[in-house]
Amino acid sequence: MSRFVDFQTNFVTGELDPLLRARVDLQQYNNALAKATNVVIQPQGGLRRRPGLKHILQLPNTGTESAANGVRLVNFEFSVDDSYMLAFVATRMYVIKDGVLITNINGSGNNYLATSITGAMLDDLCWVQSADTMILVHEDLAPIKLVRGATDADWTISTITFDSIPLYAFTISVSNPAATITPSGVTGNLTITASASVFTSGHVNQYINGTPQGRAKILEYVSGTEVKVVTEYPFFSTAAISSGNWELETGYEGVWSAGRGWPRSVTFHEGRLYFGGSKSRPSTIWGSKVGLFFDFSATELLDDDAVEATLDTSQLNVIVDLLSGRDLQVFTTGGEFYVPQSGTDPITPLTLTFKNVSKNGTKPGTRVETIETGSIFVQRQGKALNEFLFSDAQLTYVTSRISLLSGHLLKGPKRIALRRATSTDEGDLLLVVNDTDGTMAVFSVMRSQQVVAPSEYITDGSFVDVQTDVQDIYIASKRTFDGTDYYFVELFQDERFTDCAFIGNAAANATSLPHEGKALNIICDGVPQANETVSSGSVTFDRASTTSYEVGLPFTVYAKTMPAEIQLQTGTRVSFKKRIVQVSAVVNDSQHININNQLVPFRNFDNPLLDLPIQEFTGVKRLDGIRGYDREAAIEITQTLPLKMTLLGLEYKIAVHQGT
Repeated sequence: MSRFVDFQTNFVTGELDPLLRARVDLQQYNNALAKATNVVIQPQGGLRRRPGLKHILQLPNTGTESAANGVRLVNFEFSVDDSYMLAFVATRMYVIKDGVLITNINGSGNNYLATSITGAMLDDLCWVQSADTMILVHEDLAPIKLVRGATDADWTISTITFDSIPLYAFTISVSNPAATITPSGVTGNLTITASASVFTSGHVNQYINGTPQGRAKILEYVSGTEVKVVTEYPFFSTAAISSGNWELETGYEGVWSAGRGWPRSVTFHEGRLYFGGSKSRPSTIWGSKVGLFFDFSATELLDDDAVEATLDTSQLNVIVDLLSGRDLQVFTTGGEFYVPQSGTDPITPLTLTFKNVSKNGTKPGTRVETIETGSIFVQRQGKALNEFLFSDAQLTYVTSRISLLSGHLLKGPKRIALRRATSTDEGDLLLVVNDTDGTMAVFSVMRSQQVVAPSEYITDGSFVDVQTDVQDIYIASKRTFDGTDYYFVELFQDERFTDCAFIGNAAANATSLPHEGKALNIICDGVPQANETVSSGSVTFDRASTTSYEVGLPFTVYAKTMPAEIQLQTGTRVSFKKRIVQVSAVVNDSQHININNQLVPFRNFDNPLLDLPIQEFTGVKRLDGIRGYDREAAIEITQTLPLKMTLLGLEYKIAVHQGT
């Protein structure tokens, strides 16, 4: 029997796709985990217990406004000091600041703002914010603006009144009126006079075409014989144009309306408000005049005029999201595009064009997120996470698949959010809610170090949505208590160790709990007590808390290393029986850990005050006497108590049976 010593110094590959089980030749294999459940991978290489979830708000679960009909979390950053998480359900919006629900909205006595947004709209809702105003769009909703007022409780929401909207001839018609027309000039703003009454008020925004040249848009109806126009192409002269040598082109109407549909995506870029796609024109982009965000009328084709262009390719490209980055990026169901700009030149009516980068397609309803120098989007079928990144070598954008080693964690991705790193001991966190099973795939990302480390979050119930408010991560959850579905907004907090957690100060019990029939973790003054089952909305503590308590749903922490594979000159030992003989775990500020179902001791019995919290330990914990042979020897890390745990590395001694 041979014995070998190995040291897994880090876990920066995260959970590895089971399809890569045989790829022991990959460098990532040595830094990977077979399972990483409810842990966060740190950029330095270690893993730690994920934060718990503090209960913030119980959403309605009955009636039209029930969260069962849809829920959407939207972040609103008003200033450096004031930022909010908005929770939308059908016809209602709740406002949360710093983990606290804002009540008495607009002095109404309600803790919500009434809206016209239905539950069916929430999945594909798109939004963009500038200063105190947020614009929300959906193809079945006239664009609305949400404005934060003088205080946290002052909010107004209203339908946008546009100065002008683009026109399109859905059903074009051409006629030759029996009259002579005379333009007052050849270009610019003119007056056209007819020899007979041929104009009506319905001809506003329609066109006059002259021969041999001249095209003008009717801006104002004066009388049956006179209209005011602006030229798109100049007339040849101011001479009268006889009947038969000019035509009236009609059928133009506003491209957005209740009948034609409304924009489905929105962003600000270089002083313009851009809308992307609508129900009737799904592949078209419209940009406002520079600085005039609600004026979309293209009149003189000057550089600051409104812009419009359509993605005309060999396939359908329904625009699902727009992103303002290095360039204006356009994400569609058929591919990824950007608007090329030469140097610092702005987009103008004459330069607006599209360049196709790839044909992955973007899944509707999953917003595109910016990360360092790139953008992250969910592939149309929901099978991959892709990065959209500008390449200085190729001078264009390229796409790459960042979930190549962990595609199994994407199970019907529905929502996506990014929390940017706020300290050196964490990377950017990319959070993806799965619709199939209610889990959440969490990618710890540090692109500068080529680190993409995934893990999986599970909870008692389902994750429904996720969104970040600067450094805070909020989730919407669905949980079932005593046969009834409940919906909550909750907040990840490092100091919490349970889910849907209720906290308090000195007390002998906790009341008004929704977790009916559930066995909850009880933590009083930092010390875990025996689990208690909620009855009639309350639990009683074994020992009353003197300073603080936390009660909430327990969650499973589980990590498993890849099977230990010893490669010798005589070959591999894949099918040989093996045994982990000894494990030395390098931990940091930890209070509790189980290794291969054996408890690692953290408390010394020479301390007479055993009712105090377990002291945090940093160093090496060694575990001996591990029994049992297995053909896939692996180390399992678990926790049975809601306490701190950070694992930096594992040194282990493995015995390999000489036979088979």
